[in-house]
Amino acid sequence: MDDAGLIVRRARTDELAACAELYVRVLRETFTWQPPERHQEADFLRAARVEEVYVAIEAGRIVGLAAFYRPQNFLHSLFVADRGRGVGKALLDHVSAQADGPLSLKCQAANLRAQAFYRREGFACVEAGSDNGVAWLRFVR
Repeated sequence: MDDAGLIVRRARTDELAACAELYVRVLRETFTWQPPERHQEADFLRAARVEEVYVAIEAGRIVGLAAFYRPQNFLHSLFVADRGRGVGKALLDHVSAQADGPLSLKCQAANLRAQAFYRREGFACVEAGSDNGVAWLRFVR
């Protein structure tokens, strides 16, 4: 990826449907431990009403998104279409710059790839728990 060709910015309202589609597609591809029907576009769109959604655009196409809940400096979502090319880091760096304190996030315990990414980016695991039978880890940086 050519950094000059990647733009990270706040999503426009008319882009939220495409963001929801990317969210579901990536979840279904990567969260193989969960049934695919569990992931719904409506869930993303509901959360987006109270979150700041940022997009990574490359060659006019949304290639990643991050959803940030500002009142808690909480990164709610970070999803990338083609992983391993620096898009996730660009989104994470952009959201970190928006936060006015330590950034936190939850990562499903089964999502080892995401945990490795966040640890590489300087996050530390500070808590473990479970919601509706799904184990998670809380990370802070």
